[in-house]
Amino acid sequence: MARPQTDIEAGRAELLEVVDDLIRKRGAVDISMSDLAAAAGMSPSNLYRFFDSKEALLEAVAERFFDEKVRIMVEVTESDLPVRDKMYEYFARRFVVMVEKYEAEPELLKSYLEIGQQYFEVVRGYVDLGDHYLALIVAEAMEQGYFTGLSIDEAVSLINQMVHCYTNPEAIIYIGVNKLRVEKLSRIIDAIFNGLGAQASARVTKEPHFKIVS
Repeated sequence: MARPQTDIEAGRAELLEVVDDLIRKRGAVDISMSDLAAAAGMSPSNLYRFFDSKEALLEAVAERFFDEKVRIMVEVTESDLPVRDKMYEYFARRFVVMVEKYEAEPELLKSYLEIGQQYFEVVRGYVDLGDHYLALIVAEAMEQGYFTGLSIDEAVSLINQMVHCYTNPEAIIYIGVNKLRVEKLSRIIDAIFNGLGAQASARVTKEPHFKIVS
């Protein structure tokens, strides 16, 4: 997160650290404004100087959680990397950030993921933002002849499904970092660029055929 520029911003940053401490102690339990004020050693009225509502607090928590990922998305999409490398970096760098967070404090990450599920409407915008920046990379790739016959939305949807394990933090928990490696991700990105398109899809039957053996 960027260095605070005002006393209010500095106070908010300190309060978000208190939120971390509360979650470490209590897990993914709903935190009220009064709980936070008590833990921070301030009155509720003073707390409202920094966050005027619980919604504002939740938005600040989400912003800090996604801050580094958003910075990576902007840096990668604005870079001069070849488009294939750009897509790899787009997913790989954010995956590494998730792994580092998990390895540093696995229980804290799990708790934040549970809170994110409880307040998905708060984090939805960041999910949509990820699709927006991926669409920019897809559009650039299409200008170079990749993903022929697909719309941007179709390509984004297919790519998201193919790399889901590298974008879903829960996959790190349930599959494990030993199986999810950036080397494998690199091969997935190569497969996407080598084979994703309408012509490749046309060679596969649209509906599976089942043979029932009595």
